[in-house]
Amino acid sequence: MSAVVKKTTKEEEEYTIKPQAVTPAVDTSSWPLLLKNYDKLLVRTGHFTPIPNGCSPLKRELKQYISSGVINLDKPSNPSSHEVVAWVKRILRCEKTGHSGTLDPKVTGCLIVCVDRATRLVKSQQGAGKEYVAVIRLHDKLPGGQAQFARALETMTGALFQRPPLISAVKRQLRIRTIHESKLIEFDNDRHLGVFWVSCEAGTYIRTLCVHLGLLLGVGGHMQELRRVRSGAMDETKGMVTLHDVLDAQWQMDNTRDETYLRKVISPLETLLTSYKRLVVKDSAVNAVCYGAKLMLPGLLRYEAGIEHHEEIVLMTTKGEAIALGIAQMSTVEMSTCDHGVVAKVKRCIMERDLYPRRWGLGPVALEKKKLKADGKLDKFGRPNDATPAKWTSEYKDLSGHDAAAAAAAAAAPPTPAKASEAEDTPMEEAAPSSPAGGEDKKRKKHDGETAEEKAERKRRKAEKKAAKAAKKAGKGEAMDDDSD
Repeated sequence: MSAVVKKTTKEEEEYTIKPQAVTPAVDTSSWPLLLKNYDKLLVRTGHFTPIPNGCSPLKRELKQYISSGVINLDKPSNPSSHEVVAWVKRILRCEKTGHSGTLDPKVTGCLIVCVDRATRLVKSQQGAGKEYVAVIRLHDKLPGGQAQFARALETMTGALFQRPPLISAVKRQLRIRTIHESKLIEFDNDRHLGVFWVSCEAGTYIRTLCVHLGLLLGVGGHMQELRRVRSGAMDETKGMVTLHDVLDAQWQMDNTRDETYLRKVISPLETLLTSYKRLVVKDSAVNAVCYGAKLMLPGLLRYEAGIEHHEEIVLMTTKGEAIALGIAQMSTVEMSTCDHGVVAKVKRCIMERDLYPRRWGLGPVALEKKKLKADGKLDKFGRPNDATPAKWTSEYKDLSGHDAAAAAAAAAAPPTPAKASEAEDTPMEEAAPSSPAGGEDKKRKKHDGETAEEKAERKRRKAEKKAAKAAKKAGKGEAMDDDSD
């Protein structure tokens, strides 16, 4: 019998799941957009209440998906960038569109078109780095051939002086632009043609660079052809589409109600923000940030390593939605050691307000204040009035309007005997404040510092205007009398 019991106990031990201190690692390298490598973020706290509002950027409803989307468009040659953007606006029937940096009419390649809400990111993308492939035509053969051209191209890197070309739409001022890197792709000395790739700062003129290369080589040269292969976070390998793709996708949606093509053509705006360092915000703090509040430390869940003071970062939800672009007010070290303070302030809000519920004004003091406002013991702005309890005025500190609260408290206090006698002597008309007092103050400020002659001149003009007005009125009255006769 004891042998059977021992056997049963042994079997139970084999099939029992024993508790482990080690949690299994989750591979987040394949998670989309801002959630990629989520497990690599530093954890401040894991305690928060998930709110069912919001969703993954890839699973938004189609209308919302389009209005917060970007298109990596392959701009055709001949139409201007503004024309192309206007055509996209007409095809998608959206309110507004914007682009990430103008391309000349003859230039082709990567043009990021932002739709509706995503137009808020246009400025950040216009200042991002660009990459081009250019064809240069030299005006004569090079004695040194390809090696000479490669050396000249290498020389033209770093900070360069540039003046915009004659046909440009901007002011022709001398400016400094940085060429980060350049590579020679192909060179034909007999045909005087060279093809090269260049990575540069936003606002660099490749046309001017080609002219400078020609001058440096001593033979002269000009740009024959140009294509942009990268603009900010987007390049020609990341889902680039043509205008025909946009047109066909919208046609398919209108006629067959199939939205898959349209979802492939348009990407969520979060694709532009994958290069930024991230701060993950609690769901309860999201709407406050949308209303412009600074992100405080209790609202922070996770944060990226290597964040420095005043660095531009992106605030995101736990579902991977971008809330806003912000300026870091704390470094990574401070976030890990502090327990209160401002983490980041909002630079550009991206998410719509009230997508997440409001979670502020639910503390004991805020609820008491709401109750007093409802009972009429505070005015509609939350300021004390005659019915305000003395306990509230003594205990509550109004940090937004300290002077107003102090003035109201002074007014609510009982008057001293001297003041009371003064009040009795004063007639009612004088005691009651006249309604246009603010207007008189403004007039006084307006005419401060004027001389006696200026004052007399002003009064004379005023009298003339008044007399002219009266004469006009009298003339009008006479005319009416004549009509009645």
